[in-house]
Amino acid sequence: MSTSSTAIDTAQVTSLPAMFFSQAERLRDRNFLWAKSGDVYRPLTWRHVAEQVNAAAAGFKSIGVKQGDRVIIVSENRPDFFIADLAIMSIGAVAVPTYTTNTANNHLHIINDSGARLVVVSTPLLARHVIAAAMEAYNKVAIYVVDEPEKAFKSDVDVRTWADLLKAGKGAGIPSEMATLKRDDLCCLIYTSGTGGLPKGVMLSHGNILANCYGATVLVKTLGIDNEVFLSFLPLSHSYEHTGGQFLPISLGAEIYYAERVETLNTNLLECRPTFMTAVPRMYETMRMRILQNLKHQKPLQQKMFNLALKLGMKKYETPNAMTLWDKALDKVLEFLVRRKVQQRFGGRLKAVVSGGAPLNYDVGLFFIALGVPLLQGYGQTEAAPLISANPPLKVKLRTVGPPVRGVEAKIGPDGEILVRGEMVMKGYWNDPDTTMLAIDSEGWLHTGDIGHFDEDGYIEITDRKKDIIVNSGGDNISPQRLQGILALEEAIAQAMVYGDKKPYVTAVIVPSDTFAKAWGEQNNAPTDLASLASNAEFKAAIGKAIERGNSQLGAIEKVRKFILTPQPFTVENDQMTPTLKVRRHTIVREYKDALEALYN
Repeated sequence: MSTSSTAIDTAQVTSLPAMFFSQAERLRDRNFLWAKSGDVYRPLTWRHVAEQVNAAAAGFKSIGVKQGDRVIIVSENRPDFFIADLAIMSIGAVAVPTYTTNTANNHLHIINDSGARLVVVSTPLLARHVIAAAMEAYNKVAIYVVDEPEKAFKSDVDVRTWADLLKAGKGAGIPSEMATLKRDDLCCLIYTSGTGGLPKGVMLSHGNILANCYGATVLVKTLGIDNEVFLSFLPLSHSYEHTGGQFLPISLGAEIYYAERVETLNTNLLECRPTFMTAVPRMYETMRMRILQNLKHQKPLQQKMFNLALKLGMKKYETPNAMTLWDKALDKVLEFLVRRKVQQRFGGRLKAVVSGGAPLNYDVGLFFIALGVPLLQGYGQTEAAPLISANPPLKVKLRTVGPPVRGVEAKIGPDGEILVRGEMVMKGYWNDPDTTMLAIDSEGWLHTGDIGHFDEDGYIEITDRKKDIIVNSGGDNISPQRLQGILALEEAIAQAMVYGDKKPYVTAVIVPSDTFAKAWGEQNNAPTDLASLASNAEFKAAIGKAIERGNSQLGAIEKVRKFILTPQPFTVENDQMTPTLKVRRHTIVREYKDALEALYN
């Protein structure tokens, strides 16, 4: 399969490092990795990155890292992550990328579970949690810090500099071990962030990820693939970004820009002007809210044009045959006056942005499609490396996650569970054969834990997570993700978590919108901070009206009858969201269990 002068046929590649070095040899002096230095993005060429990977690989070997050894990476998205990851894999060792938001206890679990004796850490600040974990670990652990480490860490842990490791391997050629690597060899352990319980190490092979790259390339080749630019901002420790934001760009010969952080995403989009990127639904929800809030400050004529563009865009998507000649003419004019400005928020040359990691609310997706943003909802999980399905660019069906990509078989089990099979299915869970047997049956089908069905075009429509379904006291099944998504669309509500398993009705924990709270406080001569307003009866009544609007879209058994307010948002730091911004319901329930139970008295 040849799609452009820079894309590689991943069906024929033996390993991920082999793919990288093949591309580096062809694209030698072309720019590849971009990162901020000061306030300016500066590039590294393919040749330079390959030299660094070789040096790091030789450095790892010089300190005794062998084939099959696990090496942990704790780093933000940056070139050093890429270099360490590829170097580890190229000598047959196993990369273990982990979240920068991990606590010392999180790191300790992963160090002990993986049996790693070496950790590469990007900054001295992040190293503190790793050192605390290493002090308690079963095995002796050495730590290499990329940025200039502080002169003294008060511990007995062996802390060294990344620069010394690179210096030890400077000038080395491609590792000899790379020639022996096979598609079925283990290349990384991705610890699932999970919405409950301790993270499990998912064993992914070179072939698992290469199969994903192949399926993704077939999907997007209709858009034309050449001189592509990716913006990497989701954590590279998550399989979604690890595959979609790192290895897929390698396979396409694309450039990768690293976002500084989530808070600078809007600025970085304008600076790098990506053609492709991966995103999670939370990003769209936040961006939609900002666009609507900014609209309130625009002149009446601009507001009218925006709303008309939105209305016609929705009509064009949902009922295209109902578009009159006048609608079509007006729609073309609004393409220039309104949609181009929205598209510029993404840099202005986006071919596709794939939403994954959690279900995308239909109304949020429709909002962006109507405004001309080429949004494709996909579906996957870490155990599938992670890509399973995605909407094809030329036939998007927002209520679905698209058909299975090339190389993926899918079927629906007797209980409605989605089952998938193919080269992308993991080798299993690290040190956990029993759970592996529950996840992958004797015929090789991966049991996803998601409930869904195929539509008339073979697109997958997911209705819920098998284990997250709320079963009320009447025996009715209720989808918490659907309810939470609808509530979060209300301007007054920033986040929501619903509750009601074995209960007579649904209740919720509501995080009010900061912006709404400030405006309400100013209008009602009341405090403007959430901490004060959470106990204000009138403010709670205003939030109640927003919930009523959300309830109007729900069936009788789904409606939220009572709720509690909290000024504390669900965040990664307080463990109430995963690093890919999915609500951790079990953690939130544990925090507010007594208050929620009191709503049933």
